Amino acid sequence: MLFGAVGLLGFSACSDDIDPEMTELEVSRLFSPTDIEVRVLNQTTARVNFKPVRKADSYTIEFFENEEETETGDFSGTPIRTKTGLTLEDLPYSELGLRGETFYAVRVKAVGTGISESLWSGSVFQTGTEQIFLAMGEEDVTHNSVVLRWPAGETASTITLTPGDIVHELSAAEIEAGEVLIEGLDSETDYVAVMRRDTDTRGTMAFRTLIDLGGAIQVFPEDDLLTMIAEAEPGAGLALMPGEYVVDGNITIDKTLSIVGVYPHDRPVIKGAIVRMSGLAGLTLRNLIMDGATSDGNQTVVYDEALPDAYGAVVIDGCYITNYTKGVFYASNAVLIESVTITNTVYSNIVCDGGDFIDFRSGMTRHLEFTNNTIYNSAADRDLIRMDSGGSSSFPGEPCVVVFTNNTLHNVIDKEGTTRRIMYVRHAENQITVKNNIFSNVVGNYSRQSETNIVEFDRNNYFNSPNLTSDAFTAYDYTTTYLSVDPGFADPSAGDFTVSQEDVVFYNIGAARWIP
Repeated sequence: MLFGAVGLLGFSACSDDIDPEMTELEVSRLFSPTDIEVRVLNQTTARVNFKPVRKADSYTIEFFENEEETETGDFSGTPIRTKTGLTLEDLPYSELGLRGETFYAVRVKAVGTGISESLWSGSVFQTGTEQIFLAMGEEDVTHNSVVLRWPAGETASTITLTPGDIVHELSAAEIEAGEVLIEGLDSETDYVAVMRRDTDTRGTMAFRTLIDLGGAIQVFPEDDLLTMIAEAEPGAGLALMPGEYVVDGNITIDKTLSIVGVYPHDRPVIKGAIVRMSGLAGLTLRNLIMDGATSDGNQTVVYDEALPDAYGAVVIDGCYITNYTKGVFYASNAVLIESVTITNTVYSNIVCDGGDFIDFRSGMTRHLEFTNNTIYNSAADRDLIRMDSGGSSSFPGEPCVVVFTNNTLHNVIDKEGTTRRIMYVRHAENQITVKNNIFSNVVGNYSRQSETNIVEFDRNNYFNSPNLTSDAFTAYDYTTTYLSVDPGFADPSAGDFTVSQEDVVFYNIGAARWIP
C-alpha cells in the first residue's frame, strides 16, 4: 500500500511541471500511413487507400511482385511499379494493368517538408483472373460452335474449353484479328473457355450452346404445344421458337422432358399454363417467359401424384416467371424430388394468395438450390421458402439441403407487421446456407422456428430489412460480414436492379446479371 501511495504522490508532483503551452507532440519523422486498404477492381487494377498523415505533403507507393502468398509480403529487390508525389486529392490511387492471378506486396510512405519521411507501411493482395474477352453477341453461339473475341493484337497462346478439354492453338492471324471460331461443340452444354498466354490466364468466358434443332422437337407458336408434349418420348427435348404460346389450362408432365426456348435473347412466351407433375417425371424449363395472368390461379409447378420413389430432378434456368397467384412451386402431396435447381431466373408479381412462394407441405426435395435469381413485388404477406415437417414424416431419414446464394430480393414479404419468414423450414433434417444476397424492403424475418438450421450466413446486404439481423427472432444474421447499405438500384420500378453501390459491386452481392 505504501508503494502505491508513493507512486501517486510522485505522479502528482510531476504533473505540476508540465508546460501548459505544450499542446502537441513534436517529432523528427512523419508517422507512417495506417489502415492501408487494397481493393482489386476489374481483376487487375489495385485501388490503394489509407489514412492521411499529418504534415505530409505527398506519398510514395511501391509495388512488388511476389512468387507466393505471405502475411507480410516480400519487399526485397526492385519494385515493379513506383508512384511518387501522390497527394490526398489522388486518393484512392488506382494502379492499372497488373498481372492476373499474382501475389503482390504494396508499401506506402509519407513525405514532408523540413521533416524526415516516414517509415514504410505495407500490405499484401492477389489480383484476380485477367479478363480480356469481350462480351458475346446474340449470334456468337450456335448449337455446336462459338465465336470468341478480345481486343485485336492482345497476345495469347491457347484457348481451352471444358468440358471435353478442347484445346485450340491460336494462330497469328487470330491474334491479330482478336477473334476465333471454335466448332465441334455439344448442344445444350455449359462451357467455360479459358484463354492463356503460356501459364497466365488472360480471359475466362462461360456460355451455353443452343439446343440442336436436328435432335429436338421443334415447336412453333401455331403448333398445339399440349399435344406435342403429350406425344413426346421420355427424355425428349422440345425446342420452342420465339413467339406466344397460349395454354388454356394445365401442361401435364408425366415423363422426363426438357422445354427450352431456342434463343435466350428472344424467349418464347407461354401464357396461362400450370405445369402439373406426375409419374416420377423430371423437368427442365429454360429460356422461357411464363405468364400466369390468365391461369386458374395455382402455382407455376404443382406435384399431383404421391409416389413412394423419387421424382427426377427439376431445373428452371434463364426464365422470367410472372403474374402467378398462389406461388411458383407446390408439393403439398407426399412426393420426394431428387433435386430442384432454380438459377438465373426473374420472378415478379407472384401474389402468393393461398400458398407460399416455394411451398413443400407433405413433399420434400433432397437438394434445393436457388442461385442468381431475382424476386420483386412478390409474396407480400407469405413465406418465401416453406418446408414443413410433413416431408420428413413422409420420407423419414431423408435430409434436405438448401443453398440460397447471390439472389436479389426487392419488395418481398414487405407487408407492415408481417411475421412471415424467408426460411420457414421445419423439415427434421435440414441445412441451409444463405450467402451474398441482397434483401431490399423486406419486412419479414429469417425464421421463428427452432427447427430452422441455417448453418452459414456470409456477406449478405440488408437494406430497409431490419428483421433479418434482429436477435428478436430465432434465426437471424449474427455475423460481422453483412452490409446494410442502399444497393443503388438503377430503376427498380422498371425491373432494373443494376447495382451502383461500390461495396455491393466489389463483394459481388446479389444476382450476377445486375453486377456491372
